[in-house]
Amino acid sequence: MILLISDLHLQEERPDITRAFLALLDGRARSASALYILGDFFEAWIGDDGMSPFQQSICQALRAVSDRGTAVYLMHGNRDFLIGQAFCEAAGCTLLSDPSVVDLGGERVLLMHGDSLCTRDVGYLKLRRVLRNPLTLWILRHLSLANRQRLARKLRSESKAQTQMKATEIIDVTPEEIPQVMAAHGVRTLIHGHTHRPAIHKLMVDGEPARRIVLGDWDRQGWALQVDEQGFQLAPFAIG
Repeated sequence: MILLISDLHLQEERPDITRAFLALLDGRARSASALYILGDFFEAWIGDDGMSPFQQSICQALRAVSDRGTAVYLMHGNRDFLIGQAFCEAAGCTLLSDPSVVDLGGERVLLMHGDSLCTRDVGYLKLRRVLRNPLTLWILRHLSLANRQRLARKLRSESKAQTQMKATEIIDVTPEEIPQVMAAHGVRTLIHGHTHRPAIHKLMVDGEPARRIVLGDWDRQGWALQVDEQGFQLAPFAIG
């Protein structure tokens, strides 16, 4: 059994989500061969050297799962793209590039966070390119923790304000982008998060049936995709 989750936005202000995540680790994740976390695991991440006690406790919880034999894979989201190798080594997880093609249940599957698929959000993609530039990342990691904290608060505030002003179709994926990306990677299944719109979409890629599975965010309920002998099962569960 393999589990895939995304968009938990873990933060001290939401202990209910943290409890639900720890319950997942102590429950289904114990018998899973792998756990994939496809971005926005944390609400914010200012650098491995700036881990709070709360974030360190999450790191330790992941390490315990990894030590029990569950392979843990982590992908950057737009909120936590500064997670680095130091955190991953401490947590016993592997950092995946975005996008990545992996084998799930004997099928080649494309994994993404999903923000790069929102091509109509031109302003965001320009900012994303700047922030993910290696030089920018180097500069960010060498700023003082106080400056990084201020910058993170500013970016979160601006992101929330801009999202409220943008049309729904702009902050969702671009439909025409999906089959092109899937065809380029030679897959018939794409799994991503980011949009907070959980669903399984059917489509055609190069004349063949395909599917796009969107993982849900964790808020009033959590979401997990379970891959086992029964197939790909996306389902919510209670939080609180």
